[in-house]
Amino acid sequence: MKTIVTTAGRPTDFTKQLAKNAAEQLDLPYIDRQKRTVTQLQQQHQSDVLVASKSRWEYYGQNSTEPFFYHPSSAMFRLKRVERGERDPLLEVCQLQNGDSFLDCTLGYASDSLVAAFGVGESGSITGCEANPILAFILQEAFQNGRTDYVDFQAYMKRIQVVSNDAVSYLNTLDDGSVDVIYMDPMFETSISASVNINPLRSLGVQDALTSAWVNEAKRVAKKRVVLKAHFKSPWFEQFGFQQIIRPNTKFHYGFIEKSCSP
Repeated sequence: MKTIVTTAGRPTDFTKQLAKNAAEQLDLPYIDRQKRTVTQLQQQHQSDVLVASKSRWEYYGQNSTEPFFYHPSSAMFRLKRVERGERDPLLEVCQLQNGDSFLDCTLGYASDSLVAAFGVGESGSITGCEANPILAFILQEAFQNGRTDYVDFQAYMKRIQVVSNDAVSYLNTLDDGSVDVIYMDPMFETSISASVNINPLRSLGVQDALTSAWVNEAKRVAKKRVVLKAHFKSPWFEQFGFQQIIRPNTKFHYGFIEKSCSP
């Protein structure tokens, strides 16, 4: 789908320059707003629209009036809980320690990566793969340049480096045993209607299914564990050899492959 870059309805020199820089970086056309609505721009250019506003980036799919913008989603309350010393199932299954490296193969809203950033501490590192270059750009701008309304989480965001690549291709570039924990949460395997926060992301996210190549590369690169999050009915746990952790009354379960126990 074609995408254009523009400014918010009342542009400033600052937002114009932001939009022009993004257009050049992403190799997309820059279009002056000229008081047109996003819907008018979508219709006139038959395209999606990336909007530079004062504090954040917004992305409108061609058939959507609801924008995607960076939101930490469930990480907002999960981080508050772990900061109080409460448990988080992701941290428990990953067994993260200060200084660990963590690769999120399916970054999405990065809510899991933000929680993992707590687990690895200031000396640890988080890398997230996002195959869609526009989504990767929005996330990187939020995390490294503060282009987000959620500055309270900036300390954790700064620990996340975004890689604009699909997971398998990126894993292919890494050395054996070079990442402590590798995490995968493939999108859209089973639609969960309760997950309303993910709706704006559906038109932008790359839909991935778990494959043998993906799991095998993750096992090669992982030093400690490969962790999977999937619907509790998913065949992937058994198919790929993940030890499923049963969580009563939850739609999603975690599973893991202990590297020391894997071939």
